[in-house]
Amino acid sequence: MGIHKNAEWLTGRIRDLQSFLCVGLDPDISKIPESYKKSKEPLLDFCKDVVRATESVAIAYKINVAFFERWGSQGYRQLEELVRFLPQNSFVIADAKRADIGNTSSQYAAYYFDQLNVDAVTLHPYMGFDSLEPFLQYKSKWSVILALTSNPGSADLEMQNMMDGSFLFEKVLSLFGRTEYTDQIMFVVGATQPAHMSRIRQNIPNHFLLIPGIGEQGGDLKTTIGSLRNTHEGMLINVSRGISYPNGVNTNFESIVDAASSYSEAMKRFFCG
Repeated sequence: MGIHKNAEWLTGRIRDLQSFLCVGLDPDISKIPESYKKSKEPLLDFCKDVVRATESVAIAYKINVAFFERWGSQGYRQLEELVRFLPQNSFVIADAKRADIGNTSSQYAAYYFDQLNVDAVTLHPYMGFDSLEPFLQYKSKWSVILALTSNPGSADLEMQNMMDGSFLFEKVLSLFGRTEYTDQIMFVVGATQPAHMSRIRQNIPNHFLLIPGIGEQGGDLKTTIGSLRNTHEGMLINVSRGISYPNGVNTNFESIVDAASSYSEAMKRFFCG
């Protein structure tokens, strides 16, 4: 049995490292340096070096499954090897955005939680509570549910007004924000949505949040932490391209180290101020 990485564990890790940093692993074959493309496992080798460059400052890693699925069975082999390679004291999220009717979700949950053995998986909520129940059966794992995402298209559905004046994303928070699942459910809230942050935190004061949108998408770190931090620290702030490709296609190991250190130091100021 591995470590039960519950909310108390996450809070402890965040306070120990004085950081909220989650490093996104998005091995885009068009962006990784040419030297990796000569390898038989270019996605894995590149991600391993990103992990080596960031493991001293990262609380978590978010693996974007799409960049592995693109390559079929070879990609899945590299994905599974990457999960085995990640440090045991890191929190591992499979960014897969799954959910379906119950028997299908059971198969997804079994793959990600039993076989791949990640700590968390991202899920979409729009087929309702029963579509996510199979994931919630895993009491020592986390379901990371899309609430208000960082992309412009979040306005198309997530920010639609309901008859009672609330937004659709608030219905998601209400439906899944049950207290018995506080240690199992995170919500995705984009750092590009500052106008809604305080209200979101009022609606779900105790839940952890996974926050994309810092860096390339333009989210503000100070605003995000000031609005969404709670008494348990309560957040993981994901940075993907800003760390993995800080110099575009000219990325090298040293530039990844520098980028991760820069984000880590910026977050540390909120613990030292």
